[in-house]
Amino acid sequence: MAHNGKKLMNNNLKKLLKRFTPYFKDYIPYFIFAIIGMIMTSSGTAASAYLVKPLLDKIFIAKDIHMLHLLPYAIIVVYVVKEGGRYLQTYFTERIGQDIIRRFRDTLLSNILTLDLSFFHKYRTGELISRNTNDVERIKSVVSNLIPEFFREFFTIVGLAGVVIYQSKELAFFSLIIMPLAIYPLSKLAKKMKKISRMSQEKISDITAKLSEIFNNIEIIKANCAEEHEHKLFQNDNKKYFNLTMKSVKISAIISPIMETLGAVGVATVIIIGGKEVIEGTMSVGSFFSFLTALFMLYTPIKRISSLYNRLQDAVAASERIFFLLDLKPEIKSGNQEIPKIIKNISYKGVVLKYDDKIALNGINLDIKQGEFIAMVGNSGGGKSSLVNLLIRLFDPYSGSISINNINLKSFSLKSLRNSVAIVTQRVYIFNESVASNIAYGEEIDEQMVIDALKKANAYDFIENLKDGIYTTLDEFGTNLSGGQRQRIAIARAIYKDPKILILDEATSALDSKSEQKISKAIENLIKDKITLVIAHRLSTIKKADRIIVLKHGKIEAIGTDKELELSCDEYLKLKGVRDA
Repeated sequence: MAHNGKKLMNNNLKKLLKRFTPYFKDYIPYFIFAIIGMIMTSSGTAASAYLVKPLLDKIFIAKDIHMLHLLPYAIIVVYVVKEGGRYLQTYFTERIGQDIIRRFRDTLLSNILTLDLSFFHKYRTGELISRNTNDVERIKSVVSNLIPEFFREFFTIVGLAGVVIYQSKELAFFSLIIMPLAIYPLSKLAKKMKKISRMSQEKISDITAKLSEIFNNIEIIKANCAEEHEHKLFQNDNKKYFNLTMKSVKISAIISPIMETLGAVGVATVIIIGGKEVIEGTMSVGSFFSFLTALFMLYTPIKRISSLYNRLQDAVAASERIFFLLDLKPEIKSGNQEIPKIIKNISYKGVVLKYDDKIALNGINLDIKQGEFIAMVGNSGGGKSSLVNLLIRLFDPYSGSISINNINLKSFSLKSLRNSVAIVTQRVYIFNESVASNIAYGEEIDEQMVIDALKKANAYDFIENLKDGIYTTLDEFGTNLSGGQRQRIAIARAIYKDPKILILDEATSALDSKSEQKISKAIENLIKDKITLVIAHRLSTIKKADRIIVLKHGKIEAIGTDKELELSCDEYLKLKGVRDA
């Protein structure tokens, strides 16, 4: 069992290093300097142990005045080489590690952003943040610390072992034979360490997710006096993380005592045998103390490598979580055609949409023509949002098809499709950037176009009075704006985009009646020659629609004008009775 666990660990480590290989290739010059530094450090360490022999034999015993003037300078040179090598190794490995992790985070986020919306419904925001911060930081230790430290300690072991064997092959046999005895308990501890590391990383994800949830919903928490409730939930996760951390500390802490005890056994053996040789005159005092110094120094890098092996479990566990995300691919594939300059029609044919096992749309057939103003009404869960989500391919139909100008939607590039659509929803998305950046979101800023869009959205008056005008930085979620002001920013964003298809989800709901009239007029100018889809909650806002679609339980109940539906659709009358009461 232990053998299988060690074999699995080695395989996981090989996979981890293999995934880093493409990055490593870009840093060969830095690796060369780092390796030179490691060799200098290990050579200096071995040399400092060897110098104990001439120090004792030539100066303190033979009283050689020439060596008295020579050895102190040799010691200085050795330590300059040793510490200079340590600097080279530390600087260049840290530079490599930091830059690889920078690229790693970029690559991870880049891949996550390509994934389908369904992926973001499955994973909590805090968990994704944790994987891109905490988990990636743990992997960084492999490049910046663990691998460089391993090689440095390995070279040091080789150098010191050379001194030990050179001074006395017989003593080397008795002292070095103790070391393999530590392998079995350390491998058992390593296996346990990996399991705890995985659980610990999952729990820190829970903590990050809970904090994200609390800060994003702080208004409702305060409104319901739920601070204590949320704090208790956080305390529970925090306590579990603490317990896991302490288990990890316990395992890490036991490694040093095991190595020190075994080291003491080895040193005691050496003192008994070596002391006898010194007394009998078969070994000089300097050789014995040089051997003993090298042996003492040798156990330190061996102990560190044992510790590294356990710390590596943490990085391997984190890497598995990271590479899982890196290997995910979007199911919604982009086509390669550009959206036509003029959209003559949009056609839904037998469209069925499922969210897992739940049917959201069931057999939708719909044709929309150029310049039409289409309104969608229905109770919550009727399928209104699903209908427009399919149009911008946030999801793909389970069956059936959607086409533009009789060309399947899947044939168009996602970028071309989504750049042709502007969405204004009740929930307004404001970024912690300037007003201009929010208006021209994702595009290059044209100052005059930003101002024109703000004017058409009846937003320029209050923006003009801000400290830096259109270059004023907005707070996260736009908290330094009122609800109506935020919604006008969203409408200005849609105007700036000048889309071919406009989707409005009760875009004027947060405005006062005077502003609503002005915005409604701006929207009327905006929708000319465009296909406009409105998800309506207040039926009074859609009387001017060319056609109204009544949706119920994922099916089209009826289609017609306001007057036609009043005469023919009971469901529409029920909705009007409820909404307009």
